[in-house]
Amino acid sequence: MTYETPTIKGQLFEDKTFSFPIRIYYEDTDAGGIVYYANYLKYAERARTEFLRHLGINQEKMLKTLGQGFVVRDCHISYKSPAKLDDALNITCKVTELKGVSLKMEQKLYRGDTILSEIEISLVFLSLPSMRPTKIPSDIINLLQ
Repeated sequence: MTYETPTIKGQLFEDKTFSFPIRIYYEDTDAGGIVYYANYLKYAERARTEFLRHLGINQEKMLKTLGQGFVVRDCHISYKSPAKLDDALNITCKVTELKGVSLKMEQKLYRGDTILSEIEISLVFLSLPSMRPTKIPSDIINLLQ
């Protein structure tokens, strides 16, 4: 599955780890200029989406033509240090386990070399009509390996 839209400038792969840049805007913060805790999950979701897109996995096409897609099964987040207004961050994504119907990823949010947050996330490949786990297609598994 290919994706025709260009990727966002600044994305890169290094040693099977994908890196996605973001900037913290006023809308992301509370009154003290600190990023609201739930936004870390939004940033991680954006990075995972761009990770798949960068690999050529078109989630919209999967949903429309196959009625299948990845959904979050489990998520554990650890906050180490706060992100602040105007910070330039990088979010990394790395597949740590790949099974027939699921995968696990490690995601980290960095400001420079400082880890702000670590996320362990489990995704399941789901058939949306039946709402049941289904085998990840072999072409997608090949791209994720």
